[in-house]
Amino acid sequence: MILMQLSQLTKRFGAELILSDIDLEIQTNDRIAIVGRNGAGKSTLLKVMAGEMSYEEGNIFQSKETTVGYLEQHSGLESDGTIWEEFSHVFDGLKRMEAKLREMEAEMADPDRFSSPEEYQAFLEDYDRKQNEFKTSGGYQYEADMKAILQGLHFPESMWSQPIQTLSGGQKTRLALGKLLLTKPDVLILDEPTNHLDIDTLTWLEGYLQSYPGAVVIVSHDRYFLDKIVNTVYEVAMQRVKKYTGNYSTYLKQKEADFEQEMKQYEKQQSEIKKMEDFIQKNIVRATTSKRAQSRRKQLEKMAKMEKPKDDAKSAKFSFQVNRRSGNDVLKTREVGFHYPDSDYLFEDVTLDVSRGDSIALIGPNGVGKSTLLKILTENLAPTKGDIVIGANVEMGYYDQEQSELNRKKRVLDELWDDYPMEDEKDIRTILGNFLFTGEDVLKPVAALSGGEKARLSLAKLMMQKSNLLILDEPTNHLDLDSKEVLEAALVDYPGTIIFVSHDRYFINKIATQIVEMKPDHTQIYLGDYDYYHDKKREEAEWKAIEEAEKEKEQEAPTEGKRSFEMDKAAKREERRRLRRIEEIETRIEELEQQIEKNDELLCEPDVYQDAEKSLELTEDNEKASNEMESLMEEWEELQTD
Repeated sequence: MILMQLSQLTKRFGAELILSDIDLEIQTNDRIAIVGRNGAGKSTLLKVMAGEMSYEEGNIFQSKETTVGYLEQHSGLESDGTIWEEFSHVFDGLKRMEAKLREMEAEMADPDRFSSPEEYQAFLEDYDRKQNEFKTSGGYQYEADMKAILQGLHFPESMWSQPIQTLSGGQKTRLALGKLLLTKPDVLILDEPTNHLDIDTLTWLEGYLQSYPGAVVIVSHDRYFLDKIVNTVYEVAMQRVKKYTGNYSTYLKQKEADFEQEMKQYEKQQSEIKKMEDFIQKNIVRATTSKRAQSRRKQLEKMAKMEKPKDDAKSAKFSFQVNRRSGNDVLKTREVGFHYPDSDYLFEDVTLDVSRGDSIALIGPNGVGKSTLLKILTENLAPTKGDIVIGANVEMGYYDQEQSELNRKKRVLDELWDDYPMEDEKDIRTILGNFLFTGEDVLKPVAALSGGEKARLSLAKLMMQKSNLLILDEPTNHLDLDSKEVLEAALVDYPGTIIFVSHDRYFINKIATQIVEMKPDHTQIYLGDYDYYHDKKREEAEWKAIEEAEKEKEQEAPTEGKRSFEMDKAAKREERRRLRRIEEIETRIEELEQQIEKNDELLCEPDVYQDAEKSLELTEDNEKASNEMESLMEEWEELQTD
C-alpha cells in the first residue's frame, strides 16, 4: 500500500534551487535511506515530506488516514515534567478511553437504571465496541511499551521520576526519539537518529526498527546501521534523487557499476560523434560525397547527446605520514582509574599494552569514561590512580571531538599557517584545498564553519603534525559518508599507531585490529575487528545462557525432590482425612440406626401411640434420621471409591 508519493517536487530557497523534479514513493514496511553529501538537501527533503516545510512545484499525495512522525536532527525533548509523565502524555487518549470504560462498568453494575432490556443490551454492545477499540489501540500494553523503549534507550527505572530539565542534551535527544517511537506513526521520518547513542543502544534501535509495523525513512551517516535497516536508498545529488534497491553497501556497488556503464556509453557516443564529424569535415566539399556528408550532419544534429557522467562534488584527499618511527612499545597503562572529586570512579583497572602498528578501538556505554581516558593518555587530564608509560620516540597527535583546539577567532588559513609559519601560503592553501577549503573559503572565520568543516580543518591540522601515535575521539562525527570513506582510506594506510573512540561500527570494522571494551571496573580485550568482537560477545552470551540453564537444572533437581516429598505428604494427609471421615460416618450411621430402632419401640407402646402429638414427634424424628442416613450413605460410597 502506498502511504506517500512525491511527484515532480521542486524546492528553492530564494533563487537557489535545492531540489528539482523529485519523484519518491513510500510503501508500507519500506525501509528507506536518504543519502548524499552534506548540503545536498537531505534534511530539507525530510522536512518537506513531514509537512514542516513548503515547496514550490510538484505534488505530495498522502491519504488522510496516513500518520507521519518526524524527528528533527539535534532536537531534544523539552518539558517541565518527569520522564514518565512526558511519555504518558502520548497515551492521554487511551487513558480517557480507559476512564470511560470504568464509568460504563459502574453503570452496568446497576441494571435497574436502564428503562428496558433493549436499552441495557444496546449499552452492553456499545461497551463491547469501546473495549475492543481500547484493546486494538494498545490499551492493555501501553505501559509495557513505555518501559521497553525507556530501557532500550538506557533510561533505567531509577530515572523515570527524574525531571527532564535536569537531563543532558544527549539524553533529551534520546527521549525525543523514544517519545516519537511510542506514537507509532504510519511513516516514521528520522533525521540522524543515531546521534548520542552508544553501540548497545544502536543495536536495540536496529532491532526495533526492523520489526516496526510502518514505513521508516532515515537520514544517517552510520553505514553499519543503514546496512542493517534499509532496503531502499534514494541518493540526493545535484538537486535530484536516484533510487537504488538494497541496503547501503548494495547501493555503493550499484552506483559504481552505473557510473562505469554510463561512462562507457558516453565514451562510445563521443567516439561515434568524432567519426561523424571527421567524415563531415572531409566530405562536405566533395561533389561525390557531399550528400552523404549532409545526411550525416542532419543525423548528428538530431542525435540526443549524453552529458558526461560526473559526481556532484569533489572528495577530500589526504594521507597521514610520520616524522619518524616510534619504538615497538608505544604505550603502557597499569591499573589506571579516574574519578572526579566527590564522585564514584568512572573507570578502574585499565591495563593496556600498545605496540607499534596497533589500531585500538575503545568501546563501551556512554558515561563509562572513554573520552576521559583519551584525555589522560594525551596528558590533558591526570589519572586518579595507576601508571602510564610512553615509549621511545613517540610523538602524539590528538583529535578532540569538540574541536577545542581550534581558535574561533582565527581565519581558516591562519589556523594552519600560524602553526607552520615557515610554509609558503601556496602550500597551506593546497593542503586546505585537499580538505575542500577552496578560494574564499580559506578566509572564513573558524567560528562561521559548520560541524563538518571544523572536523575537516581539525583533520588537516592533525595531518600536518605527522605524529606516529594518533589519539582520535569520535573522528567521524560531523563527516558526511564520502569524507568518512576518505578518512578510512587514509588511516588504513597510516604507518603509525592508532587509539580511537568511535560509535561508528562500520568505521571500527575498517580500522581496528583490537577492540577494548571498557566497563567501570575492568577492561576486556578482543584481538580483531568489530565483527569479531560482536561474534565473541554473542558466543559469550550463548555460553552464559548454557551455564545458567545448567545451574537451573541443578537447582530444580532438589526442588523437584522436595516437591515430590511435599506431594507425598499431602497425599498421605488426604488419605488419613478420608479414612477418618469414613469412620465418623459409620459411627454416625450406627447412632442413627439405634435412634430409629429406639423410636420404633416407643411407638409400639400404648401410652405413646395413643398420644397423637407424641407419635407425630417420634415419626418426624425418624424421618429426619432416615434422610440423614441416606445422605451419609452416599458420601460413604463416594469415599470408598476414592
